[in-house]
Amino acid sequence: MAKNLIRSLGLLTAVALVPVATASLAAPDVDASTYQELEAFMRVFNEVRGAYVEEVDDKTLIRGAIDGMLSSLDPHSGYLDERDFDRLITSTDGEYGGLGLTVGMEDGAVKVVAATEDTPADKAGIKPGDFLTHLNGKLIYGGTLDEAVDQMRGPPGTDITVTVFRPGREKPMELKMTRAMIELKAVKWDVKDNVGIINVNAFNRTTTPLTVQAMADIEKKLGHAPLGYILDLRSNPGGLVDEAVGLSDVFLESGEVVSSRGRKASDTEHYYAKPGDLAKGRPVIVLIDAGSASASEIVAGALQDHKRAIIMGERSFGKGSVQTLLPLSRTTGLRLTTARYYTPKGRSVQEGGITPDLPVPQLSDPDYKNRPRIREADLRRHLINELKVEDDVIQDDGKPDPRFSATAEELEKKGIEDFQLHYALSTISRLGSFQQAAAPAAKKAGAR
Repeated sequence: MAKNLIRSLGLLTAVALVPVATASLAAPDVDASTYQELEAFMRVFNEVRGAYVEEVDDKTLIRGAIDGMLSSLDPHSGYLDERDFDRLITSTDGEYGGLGLTVGMEDGAVKVVAATEDTPADKAGIKPGDFLTHLNGKLIYGGTLDEAVDQMRGPPGTDITVTVFRPGREKPMELKMTRAMIELKAVKWDVKDNVGIINVNAFNRTTTPLTVQAMADIEKKLGHAPLGYILDLRSNPGGLVDEAVGLSDVFLESGEVVSSRGRKASDTEHYYAKPGDLAKGRPVIVLIDAGSASASEIVAGALQDHKRAIIMGERSFGKGSVQTLLPLSRTTGLRLTTARYYTPKGRSVQEGGITPDLPVPQLSDPDYKNRPRIREADLRRHLINELKVEDDVIQDDGKPDPRFSATAEELEKKGIEDFQLHYALSTISRLGSFQQAAAPAAKKAGAR
C-alpha cells in the first residue's frame, strides 16, 4: 500500500490503486516568507496550548491545524486518520453494517448526497437533498461528519431512528430503520420489454466484470440479444478510475475515454478503449441525475462524446477532479486533489456536470419540483470551471410539455413507479425495433 498512490474519482471516499510518479508531486522550494509564516503558526500553537481555558493535547491541536489547512483548498482534500483510512478501503473492497447513505456537510448540517439502492435508507424513502438532524433523538447539528457516520453505522439488525428535514415540507419526518449489512454490490440487472437494464450502483473492483456478466445473463434469459441496453447511473457517487474506463470500454469500439490533467503538462494521462463493442452497436441509453458524480460522469461523458448513447435524465453532479492518496504511514494518508479530468472532446465537467441529450424529470417523485439538488457548484471552495454553469437541465418556460404533464398520483395508478426508467424503456424499444427492421434492408442492399 505504501508504495502506491491512490487515485480517486469518487464523490467522497472511493479510490483506485495505481502507481503515480512521486517526483511530480514533490514539494516546491520553501522561501524565507514561508518560514516566517511557520514561526507565526508555532507562536499561536504555543499560546493556545499554554493559555486556553482548558488543557488541550498537542495531537488535537495539530490535527485541527491540518484539517483547517486542507479544508481551505477544496471540498475533497483531507487528512485520513486510521478510522478514515479503514473506511476508504471498505468503500471499494468490503462490507459494513449501516444504512447505505452517502452524506456530506453543509453549514454544520449533515446533508444526504445519495441513498444506495436496496439499502435501509433507500427503502425508508430518504432522498438526495434531505438533512439529517437527529439520530435516536440526539441532535447531530454542529458535530463532525465522522461522528454522524459513526453513529449511523452499527451491527446489522440494530434499530435507529433518524429525524429527516426535507426542504419544501413543513414538518420533519421520523424514520425508523434497521441497520443491515451493506454489501456494496456494484451491478444489478433486469429485463423489461425485451430491453436489458444494467443498474450500476458503484465503481469498485467488480463493476466491469459484473457488467459483462450481466450482458451475458440478459441474452441467456431472453434466448437472444436484447433490443438495446439501459445503463442506470443515477445516484452513483463514483469510484475507481479504471472501472469507469472499463465500463465505458464495454460499449465503445475504440477512442479516448477520458484524460486527466494535473498541475504540470507531464502529469497528463490519457485512457483509451480497446477494440470491441460488447453491445454490438445496439442502442444504449444512460440515465443520470444530480447524484451521478465523477466516475459516473466519465462514463456518461465518454459515451455522449462518441455518440454511442443517449444521455437521459437530469444534469449530473459536476465533480471533475481527481484525488490522489499520499500514504503518510501504514494507516494514515493525505487525500489531495491533484488533477482535473476531461471528456474525449476536452470538456471539463467540473461545476457544470453532464447535460443530458434528453432531459426527463422524475415525475413519479411527488417532490421532484421542490427537491433541492446538491451539486459540486454548491460546495464551498469547489474548483472553478471557466465554462458557464447552467442553473439546471429542466427549464420551465411556462409552456406545458405534454410528455411530462402526468402527476405522481396518475403514474401510480398506471403502475409506473419510476418515470425516467419508463420513458427510457419506451424510447429504446422504439430505437431497437427500428434498428432491427432496418437491418435486413441494409444487408440486402449491401449484397447487391
